Amino acid sequence: MLLRLDPAVHDALAAWAAAELRSTNAQIEFLLRRALADAGRLPSAARPIPRRGRPPRADRTAEPPPTS
Repeated sequence: MLLRLDPAVHDALAAWAAAELRSTNAQIEFLLRRALADAGRLPSAARPIPRRGRPPRADRTAEPPPTS
């Protein structure tokens, strides 16, 4: 999908996305979803945004052993 944006708006979005470790595309989707949710218009069939990146290590997600 082609999206025409003012270059200054695109630069601001790109900088915001970089600060939040997202791509510009992911930042736009995040903002659109938030606006839809705030307006009560987010479709119930919309799937959550998938988490990107490396999955958590098993030894970091396990509960620590009980201490005596």
